[in-house]
Amino acid sequence: MSETVQVKPRKKRLSSTERRAEFITKAIEFFAEEGFESSTRDLARHLGVTQPLLYRYFPSKNDLIKEVYQTVYLNRWREEWDELLCDRNRPLRERLQTFYEAYTDAIFAREWMRIFLFSGLKGVEINRWYVGLVNERILNRILTEHRFENGDISDRQATPEELELAWVMHGGIFYYGIRKHIYESPVLDDKSRMISDALDVFLAGIGAVSSTSKN
Repeated sequence: MSETVQVKPRKKRLSSTERRAEFITKAIEFFAEEGFESSTRDLARHLGVTQPLLYRYFPSKNDLIKEVYQTVYLNRWREEWDELLCDRNRPLRERLQTFYEAYTDAIFAREWMRIFLFSGLKGVEINRWYVGLVNERILNRILTEHRFENGDISDRQATPEELELAWVMHGGIFYYGIRKHIYESPVLDDKSRMISDALDVFLAGIGAVSSTSKN
């Protein structure tokens, strides 16, 4: 009686685009666990490819880091958030609650936070790139909308004091995610309540700061 010989199915040959996407996905996993100190040789070993092959797709480690930033950070930004933050048909308090609930759903992920923290420790540009995005697309917009809602239709720039208070609010919400997903510390179970409380404190304080800035 002849034995049945099992033939392993051939592994699908990936296109250049698919291979590149696979490299980025695995690089995200690698950086989230190992940080940014490792060499491209270590990264290639993790990817299961040779270093020269990796360089064919990404000429330098920084090129790959830029792709990781695009995938993990920029691609998670939703275009409707831009419209939401500037929708003056809705009260600002309501807009901010809706925005931060959706925003935290997108960023409260282990890989997002670990990469952000690792990049800050090792001087990788990801932190600076993302801080610039937060300043431009979130905090300055919030401050502009707050001034408008309170009758200040001037085009003045936010003061350092106003921007700092906005960072305190944003950073507090962000750190809730760090405590929960990185430190695995006890946090308030009701994330919506946490956001609501942070917004109440911010809106109570920014009025006083803005009034002082006018004088």
